[in-house]
Amino acid sequence: MIELTETMNNESVSIFSGIEEMNHEQVVLCHDKKTGLKAIIAIHNTVLGPSMGGTRMWNYASDQDALTDALRLSRGMTLKNSIAGLNIGGGKAVIIGDAKKIKNEALMRRFGKFVHSVAGKYYTAEDVNMTTRDMEYIRMETPYVTGLPEYMGGAGDPSPYTAYGVYMGMKASAKKAYGSDDLHGKKVLVQGTGNVGKHLIEFLTKEGAKVSISDIFEDKIKQITDHFKVDVVDADKVASANMDIYAPCALGGTLNDESLDLLQCDIVAGAANNQLLDEVRHGQALLEKGILYAPDFLINGGGITNVYYEYAGNHSRERVMAQTELIYDTTLNVYDLSQKSGQTPHASAIKIAEERIQSIGNIKLPL
Repeated sequence: MIELTETMNNESVSIFSGIEEMNHEQVVLCHDKKTGLKAIIAIHNTVLGPSMGGTRMWNYASDQDALTDALRLSRGMTLKNSIAGLNIGGGKAVIIGDAKKIKNEALMRRFGKFVHSVAGKYYTAEDVNMTTRDMEYIRMETPYVTGLPEYMGGAGDPSPYTAYGVYMGMKASAKKAYGSDDLHGKKVLVQGTGNVGKHLIEFLTKEGAKVSISDIFEDKIKQITDHFKVDVVDADKVASANMDIYAPCALGGTLNDESLDLLQCDIVAGAANNQLLDEVRHGQALLEKGILYAPDFLINGGGITNVYYEYAGNHSRERVMAQTELIYDTTLNVYDLSQKSGQTPHASAIKIAEERIQSIGNIKLPL
């Protein structure tokens, strides 16, 4: 087991209180001294099918932060997979450490052993700081992997589909806010210029949006400015930037007390998971400020749709794109439900996702 930073008593309370609060089925702490592997596999819900969600590698400030992230991300996958109409549950894994320093074949393959140990309750895929090559290494130790390279018969990089779903959600949000889904001339700030952010920028610039970007990594900024005509915003000035649409595409928690005091946009629609630091309080704050919020787990579902069809054995680009385009209509439905009920869009999307889980769960009851 990994050594959490608190005392044993406090550790037990924090672990099980989080698991109980979000109603997880299983959490696996993974440790291997020889490779330096420290990881967490969080299985949230398997009512719709085996849990599926990517593995994220991050140099967390503490082991407790890693656990919190795994719990929140895996719950988000349950909601994401349900509202996307997929027959899979929600899970997620995090590997603790600096990918540039410790990631190698042995570490990935050892992690694959731990994925295999849960016997198909969790299928992993690519997420932050992970690549299709890493999926190849993991696949050497377990069949419970999706998002493999195309030359291995897999669906390949899911990020273009994630970006397309966000783009669909953003256009639906514009339809609700402005009466038209045309993004030409709209000022859109994309925070985070990784794989998903890069593809989203391409969609936006092709439509004629006025795109600005922000990232903490200068090399990623240069990759974008070398290929696209965009403005660059300092990382510490994102919340106060002049924009119509804010697209968080990095890590979560960017919608918090500090940023919401400054935010003046019309729409928030981005790819990052868990954008609301406190989903109840900050979701309500956006509603009260008149800012339309596209629930992250709804509009960033294109990537998991891509790897789902790989898992199901009937993948095609046309099928994935058609399914991902449905995000547009679902986003509008969420806004309609929010308006009728007075709840936030985030709460309304959760309601839709949980109602599907409950209804499919009833089907599985014995006759």
